[in-house]
Amino acid sequence: MDVNLFKGNLDLILLSVLEREGGYGQDVAKRVQVLTGGEITLNAGSLYPALHRLERSGFLAAQEEQLARGGPPVRTYALTDAGHAELGRRREKYRAFDRALRSLW
Repeated sequence: MDVNLFKGNLDLILLSVLEREGGYGQDVAKRVQVLTGGEITLNAGSLYPALHRLERSGFLAAQEEQLARGGPPVRTYALTDAGHAELGRRREKYRAFDRALRSLW
Protein backbone atom coordinates (compact mmCIF):
# COMPACT_ATOMS: atom_id res chain seq x y z
CA MET A 1 0.00 0.00 0.00
CA ASP A 2 1.25 3.46 -0.89
CA VAL A 3 2.28 5.13 2.36
CA ASN A 4 0.88 8.51 1.21
CA LEU A 5 -2.56 7.02 0.60
CA PHE A 6 -2.41 5.41 4.01
CA LYS A 7 -1.33 8.56 5.87
CA GLY A 8 -4.00 10.67 4.24
CA ASN A 9 -6.72 8.27 5.33
CA LEU A 10 -5.53 7.06 8.74
CA ASP A 11 -8.13 9.04 10.68
CA LEU A 12 -10.90 7.75 8.41
CA ILE A 13 -9.65 4.19 8.93
CA LEU A 14 -9.56 4.53 12.72
CA LEU A 15 -12.92 6.26 13.01
CA SER A 16 -14.52 3.64 10.76
CA VAL A 17 -13.19 0.72 12.78
CA LEU A 18 -14.11 2.31 16.10
CA GLU A 19 -17.61 3.07 14.83
CA ARG A 20 -18.34 -0.65 14.79
CA GLU A 21 -17.03 -1.22 18.30
CA GLY A 22 -14.70 0.63 20.62
CA GLY A 23 -11.39 -0.90 21.56
CA TYR A 24 -7.81 -0.46 22.65
CA GLY A 25 -4.85 0.23 20.39
CA GLN A 26 -3.63 -3.27 19.58
CA ASP A 27 -7.21 -4.49 19.21
CA VAL A 28 -7.92 -1.72 16.71
CA ALA A 29 -4.74 -2.54 14.76
CA LYS A 30 -5.69 -6.24 14.59
CA ARG A 31 -9.21 -5.45 13.43
CA VAL A 32 -7.92 -3.15 10.68
CA GLN A 33 -5.57 -5.87 9.47
CA VAL A 34 -8.31 -8.52 9.47
CA LEU A 35 -10.99 -6.31 7.89
CA THR A 36 -8.63 -5.22 5.09
CA GLY A 37 -7.36 -8.72 4.40
CA GLY A 38 -3.89 -7.70 5.52
CA GLU A 39 -3.67 -4.77 3.08
CA ILE A 40 -3.37 -2.26 5.92
CA THR A 41 -1.09 -2.85 8.88
CA LEU A 42 -0.90 -0.22 11.61
CA ASN A 43 2.24 0.17 13.67
CA ALA A 44 2.47 1.81 17.08
CA GLY A 45 4.34 4.79 15.63
CA SER A 46 1.34 5.85 13.55
CA LEU A 47 -1.52 4.30 15.53
CA TYR A 48 -1.11 5.84 18.98
CA PRO A 49 -0.35 9.41 17.88
CA ALA A 50 -3.45 9.28 15.65
CA LEU A 51 -5.64 7.94 18.46
CA HIS A 52 -4.37 10.66 20.82
CA ARG A 53 -4.91 13.36 18.17
CA LEU A 54 -8.48 12.17 17.57
CA GLU A 55 -9.11 12.16 21.30
CA ARG A 56 -7.73 15.70 21.71
CA SER A 57 -9.99 16.80 18.84
CA GLY A 58 -13.01 15.45 20.71
CA PHE A 59 -13.76 12.70 18.19
CA LEU A 60 -12.85 9.87 20.57
CA ALA A 61 -13.48 9.34 24.26
CA ALA A 62 -10.96 7.24 26.15
CA GLN A 63 -11.01 5.40 29.43
CA GLU A 64 -8.72 3.04 31.30
CA GLU A 65 -10.04 -0.50 31.38
CA GLN A 66 -8.86 -3.75 32.90
CA LEU A 67 -9.02 -6.59 30.37
CA ALA A 68 -10.36 -10.00 31.38
CA ARG A 69 -7.05 -11.61 30.40
CA GLY A 70 -5.30 -9.60 33.11
CA GLY A 71 -2.22 -7.46 32.84
CA PRO A 72 -2.02 -3.71 33.17
CA PRO A 73 -5.06 -1.58 32.32
CA VAL A 74 -5.41 -0.48 28.70
CA ARG A 75 -6.76 2.74 27.27
CA THR A 76 -9.92 2.01 25.29
CA TYR A 77 -11.43 4.35 22.73
CA ALA A 78 -14.96 4.94 21.48
CA LEU A 79 -16.47 7.47 19.09
CA THR A 80 -18.14 10.51 20.57
CA ASP A 81 -21.11 12.24 18.93
CA ALA A 82 -18.61 14.63 17.35
CA GLY A 83 -16.64 11.59 16.15
CA HIS A 84 -19.70 10.15 14.41
CA ALA A 85 -20.30 13.49 12.71
CA GLU A 86 -16.64 13.76 11.69
CA LEU A 87 -16.71 10.23 10.30
CA GLY A 88 -19.71 11.16 8.16
CA ARG A 89 -17.87 14.26 6.84
CA ARG A 90 -14.71 12.31 6.09
CA ARG A 91 -16.63 9.54 4.32
CA GLU A 92 -18.38 12.06 2.10
CA LYS A 93 -15.09 13.77 1.23
CA TYR A 94 -13.58 10.38 0.40
CA ARG A 95 -16.57 9.43 -1.75
CA ALA A 96 -16.34 12.72 -3.65
CA PHE A 97 -12.62 12.17 -4.23
CA ASP A 98 -13.25 8.58 -5.34
CA ARG A 99 -15.95 9.70 -7.80
CA ALA A 100 -13.67 12.38 -9.23
CA LEU A 101 -10.78 9.97 -9.58
CA ARG A 102 -12.95 7.30 -11.24
CA SER A 103 -14.16 9.85 -13.80
CA LEU A 104 -10.58 9.97 -15.07
CA TRP A 105 -10.46 6.24 -15.86
